[in-house]
Amino acid sequence: MNIWESVQVAFEAIRANRLRSGLTMLGLIFGVGAVIAAVSLTEGAKAATLARFAMMGTNTLTVRPGQASQGPVRGGMGTQNTLTVDDAYAIRSQVKDVIGVAPQVNGRAQVEAQGNNTNTSITGTTPASEHAEAYHMMEGSFFTDDDVDRARKVAVVGPTVVANLFGKGLKVAGSRIRIGRSTFRIVGQYESKGSMGFRDPDDQILIPVTTAITKVLGAAAGSTQGRQTVRSIVVEVTNMSESDRTRDAITALLRERHRIRTGDPEDFQVMSVSDVIQGAEEASKVLTLLFGSIAAVSLLVGGIGIMNIMLVSVTERTREIGLRKSVGATPGDIMTQFLVESSTLSMAGGVIGAVVGIAAVPVVAQFGLNAKVSPPWVAIAFCFAAAVGVVFGLLPARKAAALTPVEALRYE
Repeated sequence: MNIWESVQVAFEAIRANRLRSGLTMLGLIFGVGAVIAAVSLTEGAKAATLARFAMMGTNTLTVRPGQASQGPVRGGMGTQNTLTVDDAYAIRSQVKDVIGVAPQVNGRAQVEAQGNNTNTSITGTTPASEHAEAYHMMEGSFFTDDDVDRARKVAVVGPTVVANLFGKGLKVAGSRIRIGRSTFRIVGQYESKGSMGFRDPDDQILIPVTTAITKVLGAAAGSTQGRQTVRSIVVEVTNMSESDRTRDAITALLRERHRIRTGDPEDFQVMSVSDVIQGAEEASKVLTLLFGSIAAVSLLVGGIGIMNIMLVSVTERTREIGLRKSVGATPGDIMTQFLVESSTLSMAGGVIGAVVGIAAVPVVAQFGLNAKVSPPWVAIAFCFAAAVGVVFGLLPARKAAALTPVEALRYE
């Protein structure tokens, strides 16, 4: 019996027991579908994250304060008040290959306009942020260096803030809003950056950093011995290929300004967007393998189901096996027949599972989740399902091949 005849016999056996065959394939269908769906979610999340970072600007370095400590307890990065506005201006004037520098403070405040109010993110920064962080103006303009020097009450708002306070899609340049106890004039509105996980970069108001420290955020913005401290400094560089050299120059300058002795650790950290992107890619790989491994358990369960059903099939067809052997079928023919049958079951389940997994992607997208089908993982899941059929069908096939014609024909 050749392979094609074995496939025909396998399909006849499957058709003769449609319900049992369908139930046997369920484990593989769910397993392959779960692998494809899980990997699609992680790939979609990775693609969305990288796209968001690209929109925020990729030729930047970010300087953050160090870790605060109290005895043996250390806080997270950024919990110290070690960076100042003067540090930012020193970087701009003394480090080569720097296009612009944007010191930033962050907080939240209640904002009111036209009888509506919302609690939103307030970011104190400088005009350099417009280009460094890729803010594209929908209307109006960004505030100026003179606005920063004079600590004027002017603001650039995001589309979500506009929708919450004025109405979606309205022009608001020139309008007045109240942030805390101060009234600000809106000078511009930036284009949507899109959502980024649980953070909405469009739900934000940008104001001059000096205004944020002295008139809005107050103590929350940070102040140490009369210095204007900031939560981060965004540095736009001319060439990211030389970012390591620029990072070293910034580190050397800040160590000197902060009077850090040789051998002592820095009280700040310099990071690039490429570092964050690399971290996101590594995290995505780990999640992909984790979710894929968890979903693969269903494939193993499906394989065990195939083995059980094939063992039952061998028992039910013992006399048939004896009859075939008595007319000349070899143990290899019998083994091939049952291996082909188990492989056909697993591959059919793999095909259906792949269709289910791919079809689930647009359904998941309806719930606001990013999903992207990964063809290599579809192929991997299908091949794994096919391999499961061969591996778990091996024991029943060997059992069938080992039967002698006399014993098989006597079986009741």
